[in-house]
Amino acid sequence: MSFFRPKGAPRRNYDLYKGYSYYTPGVKGMFALLGMLLIGMLLGAIVTMILMPILGQKAFMAYGNLVIYPLQFVPAMIYASVKSKRNALFEDGWKLNSRNFGKWSPLSLVAIVIIMTLALAFASDIVNYANYKLTTRTPGMARFYDMISEAMKSMTGGPVWASILLVGIMAPVFEEWLCRGEVLRGLLRKVKPVWAIVISALFFAAIHGNPWQALNAFLIGCVLGYVYYKTGSLILTMIIHATNNTAAVVLANIDSLKDVDYFIDIMDKTTYGIFILISLVIVAAALMVFKGIPLRYPKGGNIDPEESIEVLPEA
Repeated sequence: MSFFRPKGAPRRNYDLYKGYSYYTPGVKGMFALLGMLLIGMLLGAIVTMILMPILGQKAFMAYGNLVIYPLQFVPAMIYASVKSKRNALFEDGWKLNSRNFGKWSPLSLVAIVIIMTLALAFASDIVNYANYKLTTRTPGMARFYDMISEAMKSMTGGPVWASILLVGIMAPVFEEWLCRGEVLRGLLRKVKPVWAIVISALFFAAIHGNPWQALNAFLIGCVLGYVYYKTGSLILTMIIHATNNTAAVVLANIDSLKDVDYFIDIMDKTTYGIFILISLVIVAAALMVFKGIPLRYPKGGNIDPEESIEVLPEA
């Protein structure tokens, strides 16, 4: 990873992402990766049945997801790696992580995206609240919402450090690799940027598996997609994702907020409206920063081409 490498400094002789850079999936490839993810989920279910009796329900609920969650992505990672190695012989590669930041330093963009993400999380509260009210009008959907809420609480029901490791670190690393590093990077080579960003955000929403997380995931997925399109930085999108998820874990572990699902439930309407407006202004200002970063590759965004692999002649 070379996020903080000064411009002009020599590159390291290794790249954690290079094993995937020659696989740029289109829509068909996106569904193939989704299929691999579903296989990973099935594998996770099998491992759950094995570990639950061994660890006991209490210990498994606290720590089991630290094993099960990353395991779900293993089939997709193996699949993408195999495809990349094959394609390296006859296709151009495109880096999963670039650092095209225009006039901005990495640290300044990190500060901007952290503030932007916190503002976006608050601004999306009203949309998520309206979505909740609309979709839980029927008894069936209300029961489904309760089931999803319990499932989410189980992911953060262990020690705070385990919840942060799972939701604040693992999820951003694996989901950004899949949704931006693979799906969006591939789509940017195949379709118009706006459609690539929207489709990848829909994919991101779909893998969350329920309409309440999905709507918020789509909104933040569009922002993540735009940031990736303008910078090519997977590290930067991971920071955005990690900020959003870690903030949710921290709020869920504050005693006075444990039973609060939406800020609108605990704030008076005037104050709430003012904070929503301020949050929207912050998000808009941050997006204008990224809008000002010039595109080096207008078709595929600021994603750098991978250096070609030298094929040595047979002895």
